[in-house]
Amino acid sequence: MNGRVTIRARAEADLQRAWQHYEREQPGLGDDFLRELRPLIHRLERHPERAAFYYRGFRRLLATRFPYKVFYRILADRVIIFRVLHAKQDHPRRLQP
Repeated sequence: MNGRVTIRARAEADLQRAWQHYEREQPGLGDDFLRELRPLIHRLERHPERAAFYYRGFRRLLATRFPYKVFYRILADRVIIFRVLHAKQDHPRRLQP
């Protein structure tokens, strides 16, 4: 499946907050964070079904360097990213379609 990836507003806000956090820690680290997630998102375009179901129809991809998870669903020919959450956050509570 080659699907179009859509990033929901909440996921965009998650990315922005994480970027700001890492930039406060060290200038340039936020950009490193986004560079790590970019290939994960591109992978969703080519092979979204490779990740197993995680919770209530959501699938997830894990970043390696940064403790973040990308939560998404496949709907027809689209891949929708709902959230990008820190590994220690309460995922079930934050995963609302």
